[in-house]
Amino acid sequence: MADVDQPVAQERTLDRDCTTLTRHVLQQLHSFSAEAQDLSALMTRIALAAKLISRRLSRAGLVEGVLGVTGTVNVQGESVKKMDLYANDVFISVFKQSGLVCRLASEEMEKPYYIPENCPIGRYTLLYDPIDGSSNIDINLNIGSIFSIRRQEGDDSDGEASDLLQNGRKQIAAGYILYGPSTMLVYSIGTGVHSFTLDPSLGEFILSKENMQVPEHGPIYSVNEGNFWQWDESIRDYIRYVHRHEGYTARYSGALVGDFHRILSQGGVFLYPGTLKKPEGKLRLLYETAPLAFLMEQAGGKASTGTQNLMDVVPKALHQRTPLIIGSKEDVALVESFIQERARDSEEATIASRPG
Repeated sequence: MADVDQPVAQERTLDRDCTTLTRHVLQQLHSFSAEAQDLSALMTRIALAAKLISRRLSRAGLVEGVLGVTGTVNVQGESVKKMDLYANDVFISVFKQSGLVCRLASEEMEKPYYIPENCPIGRYTLLYDPIDGSSNIDINLNIGSIFSIRRQEGDDSDGEASDLLQNGRKQIAAGYILYGPSTMLVYSIGTGVHSFTLDPSLGEFILSKENMQVPEHGPIYSVNEGNFWQWDESIRDYIRYVHRHEGYTARYSGALVGDFHRILSQGGVFLYPGTLKKPEGKLRLLYETAPLAFLMEQAGGKASTGTQNLMDVVPKALHQRTPLIIGSKEDVALVESFIQERARDSEEATIASRPG
């Protein structure tokens, strides 16, 4: 009799503990409406892209075309890794079959990629960074993918996708995939931030943490201090502050997704400020900073350019860059206070120098 009951008990455990990504999206929306089913289908496609990229990465060093550079540069003027191209093609391939996405915009492509057969009914756009931290691939460290979903507004008759040039509050979903010891997918559709882990034996992303919340304050500051003398004095002031006060720990991997995930999980602040020569910074608004800002606000944190809430920034171009200060509310506010103090000092010095 015990042998008969055992499979039933296992099935109950599976049903209780193994909430899949597709099921979770529908549960979050409390609906089986057309839009809810669309979002569920879109997340399923993103999950498929994540599985394909994860499988490829797990074979790095064993198969050709995974490691190394292609010898070309992208629209950003950066060397293109072989995995950048592969991952970009994977996203295009899986969404060609979706029937939902009319356009894909990626930091690897100068202009959006249109899927004409989807456009009559597909009213969504996927914006994404196919591989973030690709310089880590050849040394076997963590990397990631970042994604954002927006509704198409208007008919985009000129093919310029100008309706995408709106602030981050126009996003209806955002998230990232972290390829590390395990492959994780973290997403939000505006109902909190939720983390899933890929179970290779099932081939499914299984819910691992629901309603993630970033602490109000954390011990970690994550920034490339090799750029110290290229920053504005206000950022250098902040770094000097954390060096002189106990309780701070520096952690920086060179992969935005991995560093962001640490801050989201443990609290603190991640900084990628602009430099004196390039005050706009390096990170792309539509593909990197706005999606992560969406997630951080949903988790109770804050994202800033240093002078403006990042979710309120309206881009003037598809590949616009922004500085990024993101993480726990108290820690982001502290960095902003140094920037504001320097701005006040500069303004007072300007007034004092005026004749009369």
